[in-house]
Amino acid sequence: MSGGVDSSVTAALLKEQGYEVIGVTFHLWGENKDSRNLKSCCGLASVEDACRVANKLGIPHLVVNMIDFFSQTVVADFINEYARGRTPNPCIRCNEFIKYGLFLKGAETLGAGFVATGHYAKIVKGEDGRYRLLKAADKQKDQSYVLYVLTQSIMAKVLLPLGNYKKSEVREIARRLDLPVHDKPESQEICFVGTDDYRDFLKKMNPDLVKPGPIVTEDGKVIGTHMGVAFYTVGQRHGLGISNPSGEPLYVVTIDAETNTIVVGRRELVLTKEAIVEAVNWVSGKEPEKTLRAKVKHRYKSPEGLAWVEPIEGKKVRVIWDEPQWAVTPGQSAVFYDAETGEEVLGGGIICKTVSKVGER
Repeated sequence: MSGGVDSSVTAALLKEQGYEVIGVTFHLWGENKDSRNLKSCCGLASVEDACRVANKLGIPHLVVNMIDFFSQTVVADFINEYARGRTPNPCIRCNEFIKYGLFLKGAETLGAGFVATGHYAKIVKGEDGRYRLLKAADKQKDQSYVLYVLTQSIMAKVLLPLGNYKKSEVREIARRLDLPVHDKPESQEICFVGTDDYRDFLKKMNPDLVKPGPIVTEDGKVIGTHMGVAFYTVGQRHGLGISNPSGEPLYVVTIDAETNTIVVGRRELVLTKEAIVEAVNWVSGKEPEKTLRAKVKHRYKSPEGLAWVEPIEGKKVRVIWDEPQWAVTPGQSAVFYDAETGEEVLGGGIICKTVSKVGER
């Protein structure tokens, strides 16, 4: 229970369905200066909100200190990935290590049969006994993208009660039950960053990341200076402090941490048709024996593009899209959905390399 409306209604729905519910809130981040920020699911105010909801529902409520583990597995990776010139998705790593990793182990010690979260997605068991991960009914809120890390053994013990609900319906349930968080605004930012810009957070956590270097064009001409590769992402246009004499907008095309160089170029240079994806998890538990067709989403908010997904050595795949995709970025996740309906998550992994007209990213 994060203290938000989604996890609160999740607990309420399970209780209505006859489950014996225990609310658990993670204390994840103790260094946030604005720790009472209402929008942060890591802050103290959210812990208090979760407690109030648990009291309203009449269920036990536990607060678990995971600050050290969260810092080591999620926050450290966030900082290190940016230092490498990559753009991470900490929510996916949190799901893997915290919400469906350590949490599940802890629940088992309590004798719990399942863990449940307020994610918008569906888990269904097929006739073959295998679990399938599907998109939520509310496509605007669907979070299946950040759940591709789930395995068969984990899905057997996970409940996602909100998969068939629209967000508006969840709000209405919270109002009907008079839950104290029914009108609480949604959290949009990275929880441990709070209201700060992530760049300010990076500078605060590791001042050595401020390492100026050249901004160059695709032909190697130096046209500006960046403040450090950690503070930029592929496809970025604003905040570069440069101008193009021709008047044509310039975008970040490549971030090279080894040479501390950022390459900028025209919009078409940020379009990519091919990427190598590593640390791939196949939701079915079985790697495909041959290249398959899939709809591939390369960022949480990006549209899906039809592609060929070719398994290669070392839990990697090569993704080749039919049409070029905008700002395919190392560090982000590529998630594969079935090609016909786009509803079922087949698997996903971390983008480690892309190929553009100015070389590898």
